This record gives sequence, structure tokens and C-alpha cells, in this order.
Amino acid sequence: MNPTRPSLSLVVPLHDEQDNIEPLLDRIEAALAAYAGNWELICVDDGSRDATWSRLSAAATAHGAHVRPLRLPRNFGQTSAMQAGIDRARGKLIATLDGDLQNDPADIPMMVDELQQRDLDLLCGLREHRRDHWLTRRLPSVIANRLIARVTGVRLHDYGCSLKLFRTDVIRQVRLYGEMHRLIPVWVAMVTAPSRIGEVVVRHHPRLHGESKYGLSRTFRVLLDLLTVFFFLKYQSRPGHFFGAIGLSLGAAGSAILAYLGALKFVFGADIGGRPLLLVGIVLVIFAMQFITTGVLAEMISRIFHQSRRVHAVESTRADTPDPQAAWRRPSSDLNSPDHRDD
Repeated sequence: MNPTRPSLSLVVPLHDEQDNIEPLLDRIEAALAAYAGNWELICVDDGSRDATWSRLSAAATAHGAHVRPLRLPRNFGQTSAMQAGIDRARGKLIATLDGDLQNDPADIPMMVDELQQRDLDLLCGLREHRRDHWLTRRLPSVIANRLIARVTGVRLHDYGCSLKLFRTDVIRQVRLYGEMHRLIPVWVAMVTAPSRIGEVVVRHHPRLHGESKYGLSRTFRVLLDLLTVFFFLKYQSRPGHFFGAIGLSLGAAGSAILAYLGALKFVFGADIGGRPLLLVGIVLVIFAMQFITTGVLAEMISRIFHQSRRVHAVESTRADTPDPQAAWRRPSSDLNSPDHRDD
């Protein structure tokens, strides 16, 4: 195997993409026909309600054992579908792309070379000439990209492009759940240096079949995700500082109010029992205690829960090939060589 092209796993999440299955697999096969290295394709059916699974199973059988279909019992979401594929990937590199044919698989060999030459852990696609509706897709994306870059400090121009290339040992340090696929570069920046995350211009095509799963509503979800990722970026190893700062601020305000009322009561003999300010001071002190104690414990328990629990389940998959090496799609030059040796 060519040492400059490591083994590669392609992960493609699919949801109601029945008309895109055959052309997608054909394009991937054509794009990687000359790839100088072992590669496999993992297609994850994320609870599709149409004929996606049946067509995927038939296409996988026709193309060979290197196409590995997975089926989730219901729609867990794109993030969990990606994680399901990443968990089962065997390549040294993992590439992700959408199943709607808008990402071009022909860019993947170029991205592999680019990642190796620049010694990166994550290479993101940059859709410089994006072929989507301007108002509902491109404009919200431009605003979100600038906001994410400013808040997180991870300087990229296109966070939403699904065409990404990872080093397997790096992406497996990140557990994807919820809607984390929107901000994968930021989560990866928690386990590697931001300087090892880059982007490269890739092609983008208009959608020919099916309907987009995204719209303007995702803008609000991105804002909520951004608040979450901001917390973990700044306070991942010290959440007590975040909640403690709020708790101390509220506690200081409540204590000042109670001290003022105490002085009125015990120094000047004033009646404070009917003053609303007394209730405000007590409530602030109680809130302070809750932020300092309950908040920190709840966030730490939540992190342990998400890191240890798999948020997807595989309903069915094709039986494993008796010879694991036969499940790789090998370069034609290696197949014809009597001196071929596996990694």
C-alpha cells in the first residue's frame, strides 16, 4: 500500500435519501478508484421512512464488502448517525460527507494529501461557491460562521460543510451527541491545538433529489449550541468557576441587602418585616447557594453521562465478512501485485 495514502473510512449519514443511493455510491467508487490505499464506505441509515435501507442494502451487495451499511431503528439525528459510523470505522483517517450528492467525493483524495502535507488533525471543506438558496441557507450560514468564529476563537469560514477529514485517533476523543455536528471543529479544538485544524476549498453541487432537512429554524438551535460550546470551551475543566462567579455575585448582592436591613433593624430599630427588600435579599442568597452547589454537581454529572453513554443503537447491519481484509476496497495496483502486504 502506498505509504502516503493511509487507510480511509468514509462515513455517510442518510435520512430519506432513496433516490440518491445509487448515484452516491457510483460517484464514491469513481472518485476513489485510484486511491492508493485501503478504503471502506460506511453508510448509516438514520431511521429513514422511505426505501433508503432496501436500496442501500442492494447497492452494498452489488458494490462489494467494502460498503458497510448500518441501520438505526429510528431517527436519532445526523450527529448520532455520524457517531455510529465513526465507532465502526477502521481506517486511520475518517471522512464524513452528506448523502444528498451536494458534497463531491472527488475532493476526498485531495483532502487526504492536504491534511498530510499540512500535518493537520482535522481538515474542513470550504464551500466557496455554495449552491443553496441565498435567504434560507446561505445568509444564516454566513452570520452563524462569523459569530461562531468570534465567540470560540476557532477561525474557520464554513463550519456547516459536512465534508470533513479527521485523524481517527483524534475524533474518537470526542463523543458526538445532540446536535454537536454543527460545531465539530470547536469540539475537536478541545482535544487538539486549533492550529491543527484547517480548511480547503471544495466543490458544492445543487441538490437534485429529495428535500433539505434544514431551514431557518436551525438558526435558533445554532445559537443555543453556541452557548453550550462556549461554556465547555471556557470552563470544561473548571465549571465551578462559571457557576461560582454567578453564585458569588448573587450572594454578594443578597448579603449586602441583608446587611443593610440588619443595620436598620438592630442599629436604628426600624421595622423591616414588611419590606419587599427583605424577601429579595433572602431569595438572592438562596439562589447563590444553588448556583455554587447544585449547578456544579449537575453539570459534572451531565458530562460523565454523555461521555459514557452511546446515544444511538444499530438495529441491523450486514454480516461480517469471514476474512476482515476482504472488506476493504483495495487499489487495483495492489490487487494485481503478488508482493502485496497488508498494513
